[in-house]
Amino acid sequence: MANVVVVGAQWGDEGKGKIVDWLSERADVIARFQGGHNAGHTLVIDGKVYKLSLLPSGIVRGGKLSVIGNGVVLDPWHLVEEIEKLRGQGVEISPGNLMIAENTPLILPIHGELDRARENQSTVAKIGTTGRGIGPAYEDKVGRRSVRVADLADETTLELRVDRALVHHDALRRGLGLDPVDRDALLAALHEIARQVLPYAAPVWKVLNEKRRAGKRILFEGAQGALLDIDFGTYPFVTSSNVIAGQAATGTGIGPGAIDFVLGIVKAYTTRVGEGPFPAELKDETGQRLGERGHEFGTVTGRKRRCGWFDAVLVRQTCATSGVSGIALTKLDVLDGFDELKICVGYELDGTALDHLPTAADQQARCKPVYETMPGWQESTEGARSWADLPANAIKYVRRVEELIDCPVALLSTSPEREDTILVTDPFSD
Repeated sequence: MANVVVVGAQWGDEGKGKIVDWLSERADVIARFQGGHNAGHTLVIDGKVYKLSLLPSGIVRGGKLSVIGNGVVLDPWHLVEEIEKLRGQGVEISPGNLMIAENTPLILPIHGELDRARENQSTVAKIGTTGRGIGPAYEDKVGRRSVRVADLADETTLELRVDRALVHHDALRRGLGLDPVDRDALLAALHEIARQVLPYAAPVWKVLNEKRRAGKRILFEGAQGALLDIDFGTYPFVTSSNVIAGQAATGTGIGPGAIDFVLGIVKAYTTRVGEGPFPAELKDETGQRLGERGHEFGTVTGRKRRCGWFDAVLVRQTCATSGVSGIALTKLDVLDGFDELKICVGYELDGTALDHLPTAADQQARCKPVYETMPGWQESTEGARSWADLPANAIKYVRRVEELIDCPVALLSTSPEREDTILVTDPFSD
């Protein structure tokens, strides 16, 4: 059976939550493979709104197994809070439908404190982190001083892991003017939360490989967007993990040969939140109009998103680095009513034409967009569920996007509602 990876192909906020939820009807397992609770997914199902940041989007569907893979950094206190919030909305969550990889690193309170202290005291350009400890937690992972989910089960091991981490963190805290960590209080908090987290712990790599051999369909869910990838994003204004599709394998423990289809989620215009280059950004009334119509505020942070025209250069780039098989184009309805639309088809850097975003940060900042203009449409596309429901100019816009990014549209989303989706190619078809 086909297994599908879903990745955001811009700077995040592309509407992955709805698409993953829509696809999860065809899947047996939904696995989250990177990021932390800095991600935000809003699902609208039968008029009811669910806001997720750590749990896989498939958790709101009955009869599915949701998995948090080892590529995620897990804040256990936030996990418990999010579980309780969803239970309050009538969602059933238990070890029978939620599983957490035993080798998943934990985000501790010291990580958030360090994250915020660094951002507040930065004398150079701010990165624009959410301050939730994701970056420092990933640093501890590669520094081999993480506390992992499995460590919560053994008191001696837990103390050793905490002591190793504090040797590093207390030195950093002194340099930032912070008090040393209260070791006993941290251990007490971990012992307390362990009872609520450990029931979900499992060898996820083993379970996923068994599910695959049994012919089950697995949907791999990423967070953020490919332009925030630690290697291929607009560095240093990026997240602290790999976001592109290859991370689905290493972030869950299933081999890359298990991936059959990569679906890139692409918004019909461009947004980003926080700092960093954005060649097609609109700081005028048009940018404001896009933001207001698209309700462009972060699910987790509430921060206003920067808006601009569709950047085909960037999406073509991310489709290549993630090996995207087809895209899901979202929020087409936000473009309703514009007399004309623009698409960024290239850049100009110091008088030289470019067909890609350069790696050097100073060059990225100097890139000027080269636009192609297309006629808009006055009819509404909101709620369209077939090509016949779309205005002719909307179809022309979609077809031009396909040409410019060298990738076909597999799905088209026309509202936040789950069923307002036009299916062109089923990613799960064999």
